[in-house]
Amino acid sequence: MDSSTEGTWATLPVKLTDGILQTLHEVNFTHMTPVQVTVCFHFKKMSTCLPISCKKTKRFQDVTGSGKTLAFVIPIIELLLRREEKLKKMQVGALVITPTRELALQISEVMALFTQKFPQFTQILLIGGTNPIDDVDKFKDKGANIVIATPGRLEDMFRRKAEGLDLASAVKSLDVLVLDEADRLLEMGFEASLNTILGHLPKQRRTGLFSATQTQELEKLVRAGLRNPVRIAVKEKGVEESAVAQKTPSRLCNYYTICRTENKFNNLVAFLRQHKLEKHLIFFSTCACVEYYGRALETLVKKVTVHCIHGKMKHKRNKIFADFRALKNGILVCTDVMARGIDIPDVNWVLQYDPPSSACAFVHRCGRTARIGNQGNALVFLLPMEESYVNFLCINQKCPLQKMVLTGEVVDVLPKVKALALADRAMFDRGMRAFVSYVQAYAKHECSLIFRLKDLNLAHLARGFALLRMPKMPELKDKTFPGFTRTPMDTDTIRYKDKHREKQRQKMLAELKEKVKTPFVKRDYIKNKSWSKQTTKKERRKKRSAKRKLEEGSDVEDEDMQELLNDTRLLKRLKKGKISEEDFEKQMASETETQHGATADTGGRT
Repeated sequence: MDSSTEGTWATLPVKLTDGILQTLHEVNFTHMTPVQVTVCFHFKKMSTCLPISCKKTKRFQDVTGSGKTLAFVIPIIELLLRREEKLKKMQVGALVITPTRELALQISEVMALFTQKFPQFTQILLIGGTNPIDDVDKFKDKGANIVIATPGRLEDMFRRKAEGLDLASAVKSLDVLVLDEADRLLEMGFEASLNTILGHLPKQRRTGLFSATQTQELEKLVRAGLRNPVRIAVKEKGVEESAVAQKTPSRLCNYYTICRTENKFNNLVAFLRQHKLEKHLIFFSTCACVEYYGRALETLVKKVTVHCIHGKMKHKRNKIFADFRALKNGILVCTDVMARGIDIPDVNWVLQYDPPSSACAFVHRCGRTARIGNQGNALVFLLPMEESYVNFLCINQKCPLQKMVLTGEVVDVLPKVKALALADRAMFDRGMRAFVSYVQAYAKHECSLIFRLKDLNLAHLARGFALLRMPKMPELKDKTFPGFTRTPMDTDTIRYKDKHREKQRQKMLAELKEKVKTPFVKRDYIKNKSWSKQTTKKERRKKRSAKRKLEEGSDVEDEDMQELLNDTRLLKRLKKGKISEEDFEKQMASETETQHGATADTGGRT
């Protein structure tokens, strides 16, 4: 179904509840976006027929920043209000699953805004970075009719029955399931968790599956978890037919600029200094790059608040996200954890310092600005051999870019970054990790025909990272780098500013030094034993064998046993050093002659 219609919320076929209309009026959302019109229509229609699922796919997708959150928040509340049997405290009527905690937090805030008018509904946010025991206690104490969660924490809650939380029983009353950014859920490796969660949910339910791209894994999920899916297509009103396929908002100005490898960071700093009063999102390819360049920007771009967010942060992410949203201007340095579904007010520029590993992520990054009809700008920094990526995006993602030539003075800030590394070993370590992670990510880029590691000048790249020396890594083994000059000082002498860390490092170095001093002790190998010692072993075996036969009732004669015992006594004396080997041989020989004589004498008498 194509929809290019916009209108007020009052134009929906079924009138919305007064409390919802009042909240919409308070937040000044008087008109619907195309996706809200279409999705609300289908969800409302489903309230009077068999459960149907609505699904957005790559083929039938809306532009990013179109108001998808309200498109399912309002129908959820309306459907729960129209239930014949009212929800009890421990009954879950609606479940929303998202890939990241930031997106879950954002949806929870919007949901809480609308449920203020309906105190009969309780909601809970289940995300990582918090104590799961606290979530269990809160659920048991207050209950939850609406659950907004990330897959990992939600799956964990299903296993908390021993602690008094029977979530499997609570979701038997489920009416609505929403999987937001479903393709991202699968990309991030949540397929097993989703399958476990879906196994606990009732089959008869309404399911809204929102996905920006069509993948094989997503189709499997649709076939396994959705009944009678309805695909929805949405486009912007007033956009020409030829431009319908464009995946970015029409009010977004998309640019690219070409920089040399060793001058790329200088250009970024120059751009940020020229736009200090604006709000920026800067995307890097790895968590290590975010840590390194984020710290550098804190020093180099004065009087501007700089925040960093990446997927490896555990407890700080929620606070950092909330703080940046509240800023009027500032910089957020991040990875693709912030690329999908996140709504940050008044973002002026999305800067892609590193192109994303997948082409569809490029569009999602750009979508953090120019949201719901606002103006926005996006700029990607490319190396000279990467310029063909522009044509690739235009063809593959229907995302045209204009070339931007950066103006103004570009100052070389790399010596200052080196000075930071020399002053604190923590900064030196961050630079080394950032370089290694960038090279490894570049080698795994999906668009490998354009982003080829063999085309990357690693010496110039190391200069661009302001490294003091080249790191040790497989990609650099047996290679020389004439274009890179190592710092003359011994980098092992660089100290941590943190005294505790430096103390630990010095202790470790001392232990390593002590190990080097300790001489290698050779093992004393046992030389080959003399013939007499070897015969001793043979005699010992002979004795054990004779003893075993005696115990088993063998026919060994007394004379033979006496001979064996005499030999054994001689061997013990030899072993203790009471007789020499020469005496041992003589006595053994004399005993043998005596025995032979006795045998002959016996034969004669016979």
